[in-house]
Amino acid sequence: MTKQVRQAGIMTAVLTAVFLLFMILVKFVDMQPIGPMNSMVGFAAVNGFFQKLIGTSNIFYLLSKLCGAICILTAVLFAGIGGMQLYERKSLMKVDKNILAMGFIFLLVIIFYVLFDKIVINYRPVLEDGALEASFPSTHTMLACTIMGCALIECREVVTRKTTLKYIEIFCWVMIGLTIVTRFLSGVHWFTDIIGGILLSAALVSLYYMAVLYFRPKKKKKAAQKTAPAVSVN
Repeated sequence: MTKQVRQAGIMTAVLTAVFLLFMILVKFVDMQPIGPMNSMVGFAAVNGFFQKLIGTSNIFYLLSKLCGAICILTAVLFAGIGGMQLYERKSLMKVDKNILAMGFIFLLVIIFYVLFDKIVINYRPVLEDGALEASFPSTHTMLACTIMGCALIECREVVTRKTTLKYIEIFCWVMIGLTIVTRFLSGVHWFTDIIGGILLSAALVSLYYMAVLYFRPKKKKKAAQKTAPAVSVN
């Protein structure tokens, strides 16, 4: 295990711990009945301030949905690449390790998406079809930031043209920024929900980066062996 891999592992552990600590604080600090139907909300002073400041917006809500759809299409693109490799190479173990690692991260995203729909830390500041709905973390934010963050890292590994890579990087960062901003301004989440989504996605992206670093030396070693000149023995 290289130094870079260890550092990425430490960063992943730190980000995970920060998210868990933040989740605990949201659950227990400054709990007040400021939500719909007098539902209890953590960090009530902060969340209440931002909620009154921005209100709700159907336009930003629809824009956040659009951003989420684009991010999901990006994930489908990488899934398609993995599927093509599997079909052509006839073995899951021959699929690029980075793609397999990305698939694992996306599986974790789905698991967290379902899990936090059942675990209630905070309820949303708005009713969904007249009912309370779990709000922390913003899984929409988590999903978009994780997908685009992983896509950014993978493209830096495989895209060699600097101009093309520059446009890809801009696209990924714009999608991350737009998703965070539009989801927040839509008013369907508390401020701390957005922060929670960012923290969880940062931990997942860091985990993927650690996997990329772990596989990178092996790929370089194999490439060097393939390109090495044959040595004749007289």
